[in-house]
Amino acid sequence: MLGHALVKELCNAGYKNLLTAGRNQVDLVDKDAVFDFFAQNRPEYVFLAAGKVGGIASNKACPADYLHVNLAIQDNIFEAACKFDVKNVVFYGSSCSYPKFCEQPIKEDYFLTGVIEPTSEGYAAAKIAGIIACRAYNHQYGNRRFIALLPNSMYGAFDNFDLASSHVLSALMRRLHEAKINKTENIELWGSGNVRREFIFSEDVARASIFAIDNVERMENSHYNVGSSVDYSIKELAEKIAKIVGYKGKISWDTAKPDGTARKLLDSSRFLKLGWEPEISFEEGLTVTYDWFKENYFKIVNK
Repeated sequence: MLGHALVKELCNAGYKNLLTAGRNQVDLVDKDAVFDFFAQNRPEYVFLAAGKVGGIASNKACPADYLHVNLAIQDNIFEAACKFDVKNVVFYGSSCSYPKFCEQPIKEDYFLTGVIEPTSEGYAAAKIAGIIACRAYNHQYGNRRFIALLPNSMYGAFDNFDLASSHVLSALMRRLHEAKINKTENIELWGSGNVRREFIFSEDVARASIFAIDNVERMENSHYNVGSSVDYSIKELAEKIAKIVGYKGKISWDTAKPDGTARKLLDSSRFLKLGWEPEISFEEGLTVTYDWFKENYFKIVNK
């Protein structure tokens, strides 16, 4: 999802010499494969949009996979970037790297001040390590090569709509779409629906990433939150998606299922003060995402 958005926005900004590395081209968990790729291609700038991501159910079931895969990818890319003198690497952290019971909105200073959410512990630990690694490499080598951005929950075209591993927004969009086409009168969703989440459109994150590289000399050796500064309850999210999808049935909630952290709203004021701001409204972003999902529905379900 983010990779596609980055390519689109880089092209819109006039960049032409773009190099992509899909999972079928390079196994980023394999250090030798990563080093070979960097040696052959000598990239100047790297956006590390690769990683293993998923929702609550997948994180709970496979925490070791989330920890190992993300740590391996990060370490291999960071080492290769140093060895082959990459100018800048943009690394993407996660809001789940912050403590579970954080004061809201979450400031960068709250990093490592409490216990993280257990349901995403493996993934969060890897992202925490990546954020620290960016600071450590910059400090040790006296540069600003590594830029750590923490976007909140991303969504957009090319999102993961697999019900077993997707995040809440894409999972809701698929379930409500299928409830509509199957004429399901009642749909039951996980949790209470009361927890709140902030969402940011993938193309806004892509533009933030390009902005960060253009302004790296103005940035501190620290991570930066990147969000929309607005959050919604999961009930509100479901209602918004139902309206866009056209589902008119009843939505009920299975409160026996986990909610996760009660609220995750980022304070993005430090990054906003540099001059970046999101451009896409939530309703517009949801509509674009649903249009893409409908066009690609049969490819998604037959994957």
